[in-house]
Amino acid sequence: MKRSNIYLFYLFFTIALATIQAQQQIEIKYSGFLEFKEEQSPGLKIMTRDDSGQIHIVHEGVDMWCDQALLYSNENFVEAYGNVNMKQGDTINMVAKYVEYSGKTKLAFASGDVVLKEPASTLTTDTLYFDRAKQQSFYKSGGKVVRDSSGTITSDIGRYYMKAKKYQFVKNVNLINPDYTIDTQQLDFYTETGHAFLFGPSTIVTSESKTYCEKGFFNTETKQGYAVKKSRIDYENQVFEGDSMYFDNTRNFASATNNIKVTDTANNSIVKGHYAEIYKLKDSVFITKRALAITVQENDSVYMHADTLMVTGKAEKRITRAFRNAKFFKSDMSGKADSVHVNHKTGLTQLINLSHLDSKDVFTARRRPALWNLGNQMTGDTIHIKSNPETEKVDSLLVFDNAFIISKDTLDAGYNQITGKKLIGLFSDENKLKQVDINKNAESIYFARNEKNELVGIDKSKSGSIMILFTDGEIDELRKIRQVDGKTYPESEFPKNVRKLSGFDWREDERPKSVEDLFSDDPPLNLPIIKGLGDYIPQDEFFDEDMLERIDKADKDETKKAQKPVKSLKASRNLPLMTTPDVKPQLIEPKKE
Repeated sequence: MKRSNIYLFYLFFTIALATIQAQQQIEIKYSGFLEFKEEQSPGLKIMTRDDSGQIHIVHEGVDMWCDQALLYSNENFVEAYGNVNMKQGDTINMVAKYVEYSGKTKLAFASGDVVLKEPASTLTTDTLYFDRAKQQSFYKSGGKVVRDSSGTITSDIGRYYMKAKKYQFVKNVNLINPDYTIDTQQLDFYTETGHAFLFGPSTIVTSESKTYCEKGFFNTETKQGYAVKKSRIDYENQVFEGDSMYFDNTRNFASATNNIKVTDTANNSIVKGHYAEIYKLKDSVFITKRALAITVQENDSVYMHADTLMVTGKAEKRITRAFRNAKFFKSDMSGKADSVHVNHKTGLTQLINLSHLDSKDVFTARRRPALWNLGNQMTGDTIHIKSNPETEKVDSLLVFDNAFIISKDTLDAGYNQITGKKLIGLFSDENKLKQVDINKNAESIYFARNEKNELVGIDKSKSGSIMILFTDGEIDELRKIRQVDGKTYPESEFPKNVRKLSGFDWREDERPKSVEDLFSDDPPLNLPIIKGLGDYIPQDEFFDEDMLERIDKADKDETKKAQKPVKSLKASRNLPLMTTPDVKPQLIEPKKE
């Protein structure tokens, strides 16, 4: 029984306390001059400051100072004029020319040079709504937020969430910092951390780069960020694109994952892959996972693939390095090597054999570099291809150590072969071999045919060197210099088991004959799933159902107490015209019964 009495007492006390709190009136702490205007409006008090100080008004933790005020006690409503200063503890300090505040709705309306300060930022606008119940402020006529370390943010619409220390800017959002500028459509900004979340078409511009995305994050303190939708970075001579990108503007560094494309506008080249890093200050690009470099030429582009590609150096001194199972393809020439090194300034391409690689490595076969031109295969320990950087045409090639050139006989009777220590090749203007010289310890097997393309015999010889002349890519003439040994055999007298020289390795099955062939022996590609940022969540209505119910209740209470019809209800008189992209402007009115 005693417990029951205690419970009832507690319940009664709680209800009574809530009622007292709900009915707490706006208080006058100081007023120089006070005038009662009951005949004008019941409960109306007109206050004016004096020389001692401003009018001081308080309500539930809010202090307000002003030069003149109208207090409607019956409606628990105040209008403040002239040098208005409104404070809420140590968190909010607002100044304006005019403020009205309802003790019933906890809603304040400020206009005229409004400045709202919180510990980390300062907001200025012409008109501001402040909801103490939700601890939120809102503007829709343009505003500016200044945060010393982040810069200045302007927008058409803005909202500040005091508990979360978060601004939400909408429409024509612009952030200006000495080191960068940001333009976007929606921006969520956290004042304590300087974290900015961008939604919609957005750009971040620095002196070195321009970053574009339609969903991204930027740390205004560290100048680091990432983008996950239509991301792109424009440098001076490069365009960097990918599904997901990380960037650090302090280092001019960026990395990207999935569907990457780097366009070099100075050298007219493109690099693709699924993971990449770019260092602007070092003029370098690192790319892997189906890496592909494309050198765009006037008549015939060159495609190069490897497990890893690196492009370094300034535009006029660009170098491309391809590592691990490197291959390249163009319509009249293709090649394969452990690694490829291209100096774009000199026009020198090196096909290199890295014999130290582990034979168990899935990306490499410990075999010499190979080069194919029309029907000819050339191999050796190292191959150099020299091109004219201006005309982009191949001039010559060098094969160092264990040089070997193979071509099929025209009627597939066998293989024409020449081997020696070093090979020197010269190309025509049509990028076709026109002459090949094999120097030192040259050996050859040659299927000789007459003008009717009839097999005359099979020539096998050893010489100090051999010169080969080509017509339309096929052997036309073979000259032996300082021949040591040689004989032409009838086909019937030359056994098939001796028709191949030592070191013969016909690798036609490895020859890239298309861009797709460059990837034929790559391991399976498993791309990571990009989780990234969540989609943009539109703002809840600032003037939501909860607020409208509060305003409606206050208006009804004012109507009941009024002795004559009220033309302009105080709680709802400053509700704005609210618009959305799909809805025509309409006045939000108090909820009716």
